[in-house]
Amino acid sequence: MFHVQIIGDCFFVKVYSFVELWVPAGYTRERSSIVVIGLSYHTATLEMREKLAIPEAEWPRAITQLCALNHIEEAAVLSTCYRIEIYVSALSLHRGVKEVTDWMSKRSGISVSDICQHRFLLYNKDATQHLFQVSAGLDSLVLGENQIQSQVKQVEKVVKQQGFGRIISALFEKAIKAGKRVREETNIASGAVSVSSAAVELALTKLPGSVSSAMMLVIGAGNMGRLVIKHLVAKGCTKIVVMNRSQERVAAIREKMQPGVEIIYKPLEEMLACAAEANVIFTSTASETPLFLKEHVEILPPCPADADARLFIDISVPRNVGSCVAELDGARVYNVDDLKEVVAANMEDRARKAMEARDIITEESIKFEGWRDSMTFPTIKKLRSKTERIRAAAVERFMSKHGKDMDKKTREAVENVTLEIVNRILHDPMKHLRCDGTDSRVLHETLENMQAVNRMYELDGELLEEKIRAKKREQK
Repeated sequence: MFHVQIIGDCFFVKVYSFVELWVPAGYTRERSSIVVIGLSYHTATLEMREKLAIPEAEWPRAITQLCALNHIEEAAVLSTCYRIEIYVSALSLHRGVKEVTDWMSKRSGISVSDICQHRFLLYNKDATQHLFQVSAGLDSLVLGENQIQSQVKQVEKVVKQQGFGRIISALFEKAIKAGKRVREETNIASGAVSVSSAAVELALTKLPGSVSSAMMLVIGAGNMGRLVIKHLVAKGCTKIVVMNRSQERVAAIREKMQPGVEIIYKPLEEMLACAAEANVIFTSTASETPLFLKEHVEILPPCPADADARLFIDISVPRNVGSCVAELDGARVYNVDDLKEVVAANMEDRARKAMEARDIITEESIKFEGWRDSMTFPTIKKLRSKTERIRAAAVERFMSKHGKDMDKKTREAVENVTLEIVNRILHDPMKHLRCDGTDSRVLHETLENMQAVNRMYELDGELLEEKIRAKKREQK
């Protein structure tokens, strides 16, 4: 059996076969840690967030790279306008955090010390609760906004496609469920502005004159751009020029518009010509380099309709409008972090609903932790590992004494009958070590059973050596 002793920074593990192994103490004895390493609008500037941002198309490759790190088993990337968060299942909590931070630094060009200064770290239950709050829109600048829910769904889809394990995938699946419950039971999203509607509100507060007479240009016809168009029309805008790589998306938006609203498609090649005629320019593309720089904007003619400056409302991360454009007298530039003044006016009612939502988040977090305790099978795996080791050793001893005269069929029969005996003995205990986390009474009983089995069979440390060696084999 294993004997585990903690000395300094290491576990001293003595294996039943009298092989001694020194194991770093950062390894958990029963299960890996769920960790989130994140930077958000709460902790980091837009400049830092856009350097760290990972476009959705690169999420699969990022997950593959993260899972190739020595102490990372599973990973997910949540990268939006307001946050970059890496969720991992780590064999060693501290070593896993260091490896992910180094990876973020290497990818973004930001020093490790700068990332450490602005990041936040959450572990296990706190990490779970944080993601559930994010999915519910409780951590958004626009409290209760719906777009984050679809972004979390997309992360879960990518993680499943990558196939790097079940814990992080289940975490995001449960987060989606928690977010849905919060929206259904608290109405927190009722009347809540989105990033796109806040951008339109901001533009209208800065725009002199009537919205109906202003020339509106929307660059990007993805989800954000589509919502900008929707909110502009709701505010009385009847003519909007939309630029996008493909005309099909713009045509689909046009089909859903009410009569009297003119949606004009223009290719991206005509961007500067269209910008010259626009009062307000909304940008929401996935471009990793700015569409507008100072040298582009300074050659544009004065803003039409006698406005003193052309408005650039940039809701992209990385930004589509370079910060240098704001230096020009004829331009006013606003980005996602400038939406706070619009959002502040709508906070009081949603803050009250957020208090109700947190009770739901707590309940769903407890369910997930229960599922994780019971369905990640640490106790089941350890019990099976121990019984299989005992069975295999007994068969080996028997064969060394009596197996010389046995034919292949008899040897297989011995193997099969011993497997059957072990499986029948384990069948009933296994039933009491499983639950789906939906019934709190059954969950409580399951956790008690797990603790009892761990104690009676002295299972702590059983999978420690196996887990580390398996990870090393993956690196070869």
